[in-house]
Parts: sequence; structure tokens; C-alpha cells
Amino acid sequence: MTAAADTEHRDRFLGMKVTPLARRRLDNFRANRRGFISLWLFLILFVGSLFAEFIANDKPILVKYDGGYYMPIFTMYPETTFGGEFPTEADYNDPVLIKLVESKGWMIRPPIPWHHTSVNYQLGTPAPAKPGPRNWLGTDDQARDLLARLIYGFRISVLFGLILTVASTVIGVAAGAVQGYFGGWVDLGFQRFMEIWSGIPRLYVLIILASFVEPSFWWLLGILLLFHWMSLVSVVRAEFLRGRQQDYVRAARALGVSDAVIMFRHVLPNAMVAALTLLPFVLNSSITALTSLDFLGLGLPPGSASLGEILAQGKANLQAPWIGITSFCVLAALLSLLIFVGEAVRDAFDPRKTMV
Repeated sequence: MTAAADTEHRDRFLGMKVTPLARRRLDNFRANRRGFISLWLFLILFVGSLFAEFIANDKPILVKYDGGYYMPIFTMYPETTFGGEFPTEADYNDPVLIKLVESKGWMIRPPIPWHHTSVNYQLGTPAPAKPGPRNWLGTDDQARDLLARLIYGFRISVLFGLILTVASTVIGVAAGAVQGYFGGWVDLGFQRFMEIWSGIPRLYVLIILASFVEPSFWWLLGILLLFHWMSLVSVVRAEFLRGRQQDYVRAARALGVSDAVIMFRHVLPNAMVAALTLLPFVLNSSITALTSLDFLGLGLPPGSASLGEILAQGKANLQAPWIGITSFCVLAALLSLLIFVGEAVRDAFDPRKTMV
């Protein structure tokens, strides 16, 4: 079976109706081995981080005790449930409680028995502690497991970046489409507004807001969205300025087709090609923005798992190099994967590229 026949058979099996142009772009993307492998590695890491509670948690996934089954990962159980003396929430890292459970049952624990908020009270040395059997990458300066905080910090950074990228893309594409399609005074007014708006120092805005509002995930997302949407406007605007002069657009106007239909059905698909090539880089900048704010202490609330907060701890604890090195390696690997994916997407949509 030839490669073309194999591709056609696969598309038919998946129930997909793929145009020859889209198939050529997909094949060009697959031909870029570095970008294709980077995409899979990123997806594996991201999907795995979505189940962080099952990977790194100080609560067991399943407990069998005295004939009953319990799932502490979803429900809070007091210590008295497992034969303890206190009605407070059970500490499943307590050796006494572990012996009580094992005397009448068993526990299935996550591979990393630490949550990003849990503190290791049995270090034996001052925090931050070096990597060891109980804390594989060591602890931070508050005796919290570093590997668990990296996993949760990776998840929140990528989720924040994805939401910010999607929201800014919707707003930026809409703004660029209006500017480029209508042109004239509409375009001129938008351009002057963007020049003024982009000159506002966002760091000062965050400092001012942080003085009377406690930063949170959604607060930071809204503030960064006020400025981040401009990253795609110029590209989409240029594509619409070019597309509005095409013959098919003039023919559609002559037939009485509304501007909204022309913009979003006829011109937007061509403009989105340029926008899609920039999306991995926009995601990269979104993650970097949150990391920078957390590093400066203007990001997520104190105690939140964040790559930027771990970097700040590495800077403040130079005597514990494992903190800075591991956080830097995770952040560098994440950004490198996204850059490689972006290069592959750019090559796939490049009309000068031929199928390898």
C-alpha cells in the first residue's frame, strides 16, 4: 500500500473529510519530527498533569479498612474512621495512622505521597532539604515536596496560558477583522487606540491593583487579557486588508451578501492561517507572563503552586541549588516544546514548503 493510499484509508477509517490542502499540511507537520514529537511530549505532560491529584497527593486513592472501602482523595474522613482518637481529618502520612489502617486493611497511595500544600514534618534537617527517598527532588524552604509543587505548578501554568491564549485570540481576531475589513476611519481609530493602550505599563497596573485587591487566577487572567489581545491584531488586520480587495469578496458584495457573512465565512479562513502559526508562540508568552508575575510576587496568592514562585525560592535559597535547577529545567523544557511545535506549525502552513 502506498503512502497516499495509506493516508486516504486512515482518513476514511477516522470518518474525516480532509481536503488535499489540509492533508498536505498535516503531512508537512508530521515530517517535522522535532515538532511532531514535541507536540506528543507536551500533550502527555499536560494530560498527565490534569490528573495531578492521582499522581502527587498526601491522601490515598483507595483505602480498605475493616471491610469498608474509602476514597480519601474525594472525601474527607476523620481519624476516628480508621480507629484513631481525634475527630479531625486523618493525616495519612502519620505512622500511627498507617499502622492502624494496615492492621485491618490496606491503602493504595499515589506514586508521590505529597500534595503541593502538604508539609513534611519528619525531615530531620532544616528546610529546604536535599533530594532523598521521601522527597525525590527535595523540599522548598517550607518543607513542601518540590516534585509535587512542580507538577501542580506545571498544570496551573499551562491552563492559565491556554485560557489566556484562547480568550486573547478571539478578541484579537475580531478586532483585526473589523479593522482590516472596513478600513478607513475605523482602521485609523483602532490603530490610534491600540497605540495608546499598548503604551500603558501593565506592570504598574498590576502593582496598583495588587495594593487593594488580592490577586487570584481569574483576576490575573482578566488583567493580562486587557493587554494580551493585541498580539494577533496586526496579523489578522493585514490579511483582511489584503482579502477585502479580492475578486470573490467584491462579487459577494455585488450579490448582496452581508458584511458579517463575508468576513467570517470567506475572509476569516484565510486570515486564520497566519493566526494559527502564531498561536504556540502566544501560548508561550502567556505562560511566561504568569511565571514572571509569580517570580516578582505579583501573581497567584501566596502558597499557590507556581513555576514562578519556585524560581523565586531558588533565587532566595542559593544554598539549595536543586530548587532553582529543577524549576529552570521544567520551565525551559516546557517553553522549548512549545517553540518546536510552533516552528512545525509555521512550516506546515508555509505555501513554499512541499511535502517531504
